[in-house]
Amino acid sequence: MTDAQPNPQANLSLDVPALNRRQLLGFSIAGPVLSLGVGLGTATPSQAALLQVPGDITDIFDYGDLVFKVAFPTLPLIRLTVESTGRARLELPRLESGQGISTACAMMVAEDLDLPIAQVDVVSSDARPELLFNQQTGGSTSMRVFSFILPQLAAQARAKLMQAAAQQWGVHRSNLSTRQGMVVGSGGQTASYGSLSSAVQSVLPILGVHTKPASQYQVMGKPTHRVDALDIVTGKKKFTLDQDVPDAKPTMVRRPPTIRGTFKRILNEGVVRRMPGVIGIAVIPGGGTFVPNPPGVAVMADTFGQAWDAVRALEVEWGPGSIDQESDATIQQKLRQATVPFFLPPLFSTVVEAEFEWAAAAHAPLEVECAIADVRPNSAEVWAGLQSPIATQKAIAFDLNLPVHQVKVHVVPSGGAFGRRLFWDAVQQAIQVSRALGRPCKLMYHRTDDMRHTRLRPPQYHRARALIQMGQVVSYAHRVTLPRTDIRHGLGEMLTAAVASAPGELQQTIGNFAFEQTLFKTMVSSPYHLGLNSKILTPIAMELNTSSFRSVHIQPTRGVEEIMMDEIALRLRKDPVSFRLETLRHARAKAVLQTVASQGQWGKSMPRGFAQGIGVHQESRSYTACLVEIDARDPKAPVVTKAVIAIDVGRVINPLGVEAQIQGGLMESIALVLTAGLHIERGLPLEGSYSQYHFPRMKAYPKNVQIIIVSSHEPVGGLGEVGMAATTGAIANAYARATGIKVRKFPLNNPVNFQLIPPGQLPAPPTR
Repeated sequence: MTDAQPNPQANLSLDVPALNRRQLLGFSIAGPVLSLGVGLGTATPSQAALLQVPGDITDIFDYGDLVFKVAFPTLPLIRLTVESTGRARLELPRLESGQGISTACAMMVAEDLDLPIAQVDVVSSDARPELLFNQQTGGSTSMRVFSFILPQLAAQARAKLMQAAAQQWGVHRSNLSTRQGMVVGSGGQTASYGSLSSAVQSVLPILGVHTKPASQYQVMGKPTHRVDALDIVTGKKKFTLDQDVPDAKPTMVRRPPTIRGTFKRILNEGVVRRMPGVIGIAVIPGGGTFVPNPPGVAVMADTFGQAWDAVRALEVEWGPGSIDQESDATIQQKLRQATVPFFLPPLFSTVVEAEFEWAAAAHAPLEVECAIADVRPNSAEVWAGLQSPIATQKAIAFDLNLPVHQVKVHVVPSGGAFGRRLFWDAVQQAIQVSRALGRPCKLMYHRTDDMRHTRLRPPQYHRARALIQMGQVVSYAHRVTLPRTDIRHGLGEMLTAAVASAPGELQQTIGNFAFEQTLFKTMVSSPYHLGLNSKILTPIAMELNTSSFRSVHIQPTRGVEEIMMDEIALRLRKDPVSFRLETLRHARAKAVLQTVASQGQWGKSMPRGFAQGIGVHQESRSYTACLVEIDARDPKAPVVTKAVIAIDVGRVINPLGVEAQIQGGLMESIALVLTAGLHIERGLPLEGSYSQYHFPRMKAYPKNVQIIIVSSHEPVGGLGEVGMAATTGAIANAYARATGIKVRKFPLNNPVNFQLIPPGQLPAPPTR
């Protein structure tokens, strides 16, 4: 006989909102998007195991699974060749923007091709429409896709090289082996890969080729420095504006005083045309396929300095923009009003509830938006850092009324800005300037415009509530409201981009709504058992320039949940680590938490004004936990002094790459939690330079950082965005414990302590 246990959910009131017709229609579109991914291919072993675990939808199917399944049919089209020099060449259909995927991919090729990594060249692939869904960079998916296909392509290339040698020597392939770029015969004869590169072209694909078992790895799993590190620090690496395009002339743009302001007329065009070095002036027209062209008046000149002077001299009459009357306060008010309310809590329930605000955030990469375009009567050629090159190519073709095959799009490695280059804003302007002025255009944003007029992470409002009955959490509900995140790039090709852009006359298109809901549902993953758990995203129609931003939904949503976990634990009078261990759903999540709690000496005595904070996160089949220590003796200038971070990303390709990504995530969390946010005032961000946008400098990075890679035999998980949510929660919780202040508004300290650059203007060039 078993003892009867009380059912804490018996009196539970569900926080399940009613949906309006537009939301319901959007969800009905999002459903087939998910079904498309589920229906392609079969479940991986890890997925099959997860099907038995109740909890979050991402345990069964997440965005990485969707990307893998839609990319799967064209994976064999990825180009891996062995050149006559003996070097391997991989045309990478993803954008290298500092995340280190070129190095990881080179390691996978080197391992199964049995070639020194120094002899593997990884170059950016031009736009290739035949790759369909397989050429968009985002969502922490690159390694999950390439860890499947690149070892197979490399192993197949190695087998074909051996077969070519076997045919030349009249022996069976099974009698041959390879060593560091050489095929070796049983009698000691050798042939370099380069000498076999021509013969291998006639060798048919070989069946039954196996990749190396992990026990034989010589490259993968070993700490490896970036293959492009030396080129970066010596200035040899070529970014967009370093491309040697004959006769491409420097171009800058005068932009309106508010976001998406409208052009009326130039008041002094003749004066500016006569300025030194000025080649031409072009008004950027409206229109644009999938997304509208950014407005502005471009000046082409012999040098960027002359273009800058001329742009500053322009006098332009502008019409209204899209959010002229909006400021931070009015935006947050609209978000609050649009948030789906909670139901009244049931009787005898303890309620832990809070509201949170997140400011808009700038990507603020070192490399500003830029592009080179050469438009001719019957062709166009473009060079730019692009995360969606196929959609870019097709949008350009539509805008210029050209066949797609007459538009060449060269993808160039970029300097940061995870998410912003999913769109091709600079390309849209450069092709219009080149067409109008009849010569190649090398267009560059000024830093001020790069912060004010490029795409930002939208401001957000969060409301979260936990219901407690009989000492247990029986419900956790989370509402997220924000100006819609622009996802009209779709999955990076024309079909889904057209769906996401439709119907075009709506600010908040139904297609964009559906794609944003899909991303939210398949990426934002709670690691806890918290009874009935619901998360509702409500995007509102507000025409801000937005885009994904390294964890656009995940970091704020999960950061808030980690704050709530501390506050729930406090209400239950439980230790935050013990409470998390009680509620975490997966052993891998518990393992990383136990690791940081032990290594970071959780609970140790600390002086007044100092405190520890903890956070846990799961995303993209990876698990991470963070413990930080903070010095908040001055609540207006807190300093993170120590961080212990454990990360389980499944099978590790490059430990140094993992560490670098986690370090970057920690720094970005320090920024977004403590100091970095945009102030929107009367339709424009106030910030216009690094001296005004309070992204912390290296002195704010803790001197004591310990990153622990937890060993795992699981398949490769995602990493690019994984390092931000646990660190966000840990920093916020440490601050609250140190100061006694409940954290509700982010960033915590972000004063307007700078002289404003007048809207619609650029600062004067620095004087020497």
